[in-house]
Amino acid sequence: MSMGTLSLVRPRTWVLPGVYRPQEDTRLLLRALYREGVRAGTELLDLGSGSGALAVGAARRGARVTAVDICWQAVLATRVNAWLSRQRLTVRRGDLTAAVRGRSFDMLVSNPPYVPAPENQAPRGPARAWDAGRNGRLLVDRICDAAPRVLRPGGVLLMVHSGLCGAEDTLEQLTSAGLRATVSDRAVIPFGPILRSRLAWLRCQGLLDEVQDTEELVIIRAENS
Repeated sequence: MSMGTLSLVRPRTWVLPGVYRPQEDTRLLLRALYREGVRAGTELLDLGSGSGALAVGAARRGARVTAVDICWQAVLATRVNAWLSRQRLTVRRGDLTAAVRGRSFDMLVSNPPYVPAPENQAPRGPARAWDAGRNGRLLVDRICDAAPRVLRPGGVLLMVHSGLCGAEDTLEQLTSAGLRATVSDRAVIPFGPILRSRLAWLRCQGLLDEVQDTEELVIIRAENS
């Protein structure tokens, strides 16, 4: 990992309670973003900006960034972290692409909530930063649906999520929508506190076996033809 990538997730990142703090999935997605060649003039949309780590990272490379989150604490954190990093972003509060209706972009990046949860409805409070329904796809499916509409021809989606919520399902959904979709990166990490707290439920659902103690993260890359 480059020092540039590390600097984007250093302890200086400012968060409020209920805002997702940059972790391994953030770093994995940043590496994919940098490898993609984001540069000056790239128009980039960050859906579910959280702390703003991805948005700030893209802005440092010269991209014109629009960051969106439905959580006001995340919107505030993104603005503060952009200010701390001396980067200019457009930050909007809204429900995914409803906040940018009618616009299109060269790149779409997202680190959405993707942790399977016993409740299948939209979570409330701090859990909005990670819980995503019983199959972990409440937001993943919506982003897949939105990608063809907001990406310009040749535009690229980069999205990270857990192997627990179906990388093959994501590839199939994006391919059916006319995008060229692949898994570009994988990483295996130890379970974090949220997954550890619901191991029994995950095993009961058949999402984990009895001895599994690691989670696979995947980067989905999809290009609009």
